[in-house]
Amino acid sequence: MPTNLSYWEKKNFFHADIIIIGSGIVGLNAAITIKHENPKISVLILERGFLPSGASTKNAGFACFGSISELIEQEKLSGTDGLHSLISKRWKGLLKLRNLLGDDNISFKNHGGYELFKSDQQVLANDCVSKLSHFNALIEDIVLQKDVYNEANAKINLFGFNGVITLIENKLEAQIDPGLMMKALVSKAMSVGIQIYNNCKVEDIIHEDNGVNLLTQQGRFTCKRVLLTNNAFVNELLPDLAVVPGRGQVIVTKPIQNLKIKGTFHYDKGYYYFRNIDGRILLGGGRNLNFSAEETTEFGETALIQNALQQLLTELIVPKINFEIEHKWSGIMAFGPQLTPIVDEVKPNVFCAVRCNGMGIAIGSQTGEEAGEMVMRSL
Repeated sequence: MPTNLSYWEKKNFFHADIIIIGSGIVGLNAAITIKHENPKISVLILERGFLPSGASTKNAGFACFGSISELIEQEKLSGTDGLHSLISKRWKGLLKLRNLLGDDNISFKNHGGYELFKSDQQVLANDCVSKLSHFNALIEDIVLQKDVYNEANAKINLFGFNGVITLIENKLEAQIDPGLMMKALVSKAMSVGIQIYNNCKVEDIIHEDNGVNLLTQQGRFTCKRVLLTNNAFVNELLPDLAVVPGRGQVIVTKPIQNLKIKGTFHYDKGYYYFRNIDGRILLGGGRNLNFSAEETTEFGETALIQNALQQLLTELIVPKINFEIEHKWSGIMAFGPQLTPIVDEVKPNVFCAVRCNGMGIAIGSQTGEEAGEMVMRSL
């Protein structure tokens, strides 16, 4: 323990019934679930950064559950029944998030989502169009609506795109403000008695007979159960989990006068994504240009991807319009060989809820709820 801690600090600040590592969307939802089920249980969240460090406040704010080309690839991996279950979790997660916080508190706006295809992607476009009825039927009992996906080529000129030959619309896809979402989640957590300590990175987990010790630079914490929700950073503490980090680079333009873009947009099987925000364009992606380089927990940008993002803006998204890039950042996601998150007890009294596969906004709330219920059952 640091030598300058008082007796009172050691007695009152370094123990909880349940400690959660990571204050992102999954961790906060897990904590809130636990407190709702039993308000007397003490819950403490340890966060390595000043703000959530992974992707919860650094994502693009897509309230999405899968573009057609993504669903085609995901069905190959998980099968039709598995995909149906996965989409159900994503949809339930979005509904849970909205019900918990309210649409105004996350700036939820249902402008629709779109997947666009250029002329050199004709084969992929045809394949996706041919699967519209299949996926509409697959999700109908989940979203309780018909014909969610449809071909929307008449809107290509409305958005001002260049070189786009096919546009597929998802009328239920929406956008949110991740910063507002996280502020609202933190407020909700604190209102039910959850403590959050920032700048407190857990460096080691030590198992005891009746609980767990967590070593940090701030001191040694003790608890009955620990839940890791630190997603892409989980291998630092649990190196054997099938989790691979994936860095997402994002840029935002200065405001563009008379911007035509409105909604959330997917391109190249979802590896690129863009949307409108405050009269600007937010554009991210490109990790498929060099998967190995982007399998990192280091924040930053690369010239390869930054050039590709600017080229996409210039040639496809806002052709013949002058723009300037005002913001750049990166977020760290977590991927793996299976599409479903890992929600499990990995060691005695040590649990994890990680690997959202780039769908944290959609699946994070549901995953957090499942994790919270899992830990509660173990007590």
